[in-house]
Amino acid sequence: MGFRRISDDQVEQLDRLQSEYFSKYMHLFDPPLPDGVLERLERIVASAHIGRTDVVLDMGAGTGILIPVIRKYNPTLIYANDLSRKMLNSVKERYPEVKILHGDIRDLELPDKCLDVILVNACYPNIVDKHRSFATMGRMTETGGRVVVSHPMGREFIDFLQKKVPFPLDDFPDSAAVAEELFAPYGFRVSNFVDEDKLYILTLERVEA
Repeated sequence: MGFRRISDDQVEQLDRLQSEYFSKYMHLFDPPLPDGVLERLERIVASAHIGRTDVVLDMGAGTGILIPVIRKYNPTLIYANDLSRKMLNSVKERYPEVKILHGDIRDLELPDKCLDVILVNACYPNIVDKHRSFATMGRMTETGGRVVVSHPMGREFIDFLQKKVPFPLDDFPDSAAVAEELFAPYGFRVSNFVDEDKLYILTLERVEA
């Protein structure tokens, strides 16, 4: 088992398609949120155990739905990463202290072991090149750091989305055992797995190489 390899041309094509789509429909991702979603987002962020000295990356940040929840934990620094520059501009306007990183996470050039937490909320299915993306996350995450893969509408919500968007979406790992096998090659172990009707949380901990 492992992630399929994909060419740079395919990655660029699908990244561009997603950027255009989310830039066009970014208004759909702003509050008000559906009932119960904010509470589930709070559970997701809480599962990352963010401390005051931590550096946090919100991957696939969109318009910044998670940022107010992350700020409650007073981390040292928050990065926001997304394929859509238009969405990131919205984040910067609302939260000027957040550092913006535009582009595919697989191509980020942050220093080794500079991050304590990476939140991958509601965007794991959209990651085109999961092999290189999680290799990059493994490189950037400090030993003992956490990567939280999540969705506040649950794993099965992707079945609904797959029929609505013009690009492919992958499924979430459906068990801790599957996730362990997928992410161990990138230096992660599974420390928490929640698969409820309307909530998915997979917490990965970076282990010593």
